[in-house]
Amino acid sequence: MYQVVRARLRALVCGAGTALRRRAARQGLRRDAGMVTSEYAMGIVAAVAFAVVLYKVVTSGAVSAELQGIVKRALDARM
Repeated sequence: MYQVVRARLRALVCGAGTALRRRAARQGLRRDAGMVTSEYAMGIVAAVAFAVVLYKVVTSGAVSAELQGIVKRALDARM
């Protein structure tokens, strides 16, 4: 009995997956496997640009002084 139910359930699940793939193929839909090389390149360029901007902000005079002040207050705190 268990094997019969399992076989019918497997056929139902596999049949549903096949039906979905067929319908997607008829509608012109396809599964994307991932990014292409140009998308990777654009992602890397954007990440580098963001890193440069962040570096410039953190190393600016005002932010650097404020960060030094925070560290100095943390080290001088009484326990």
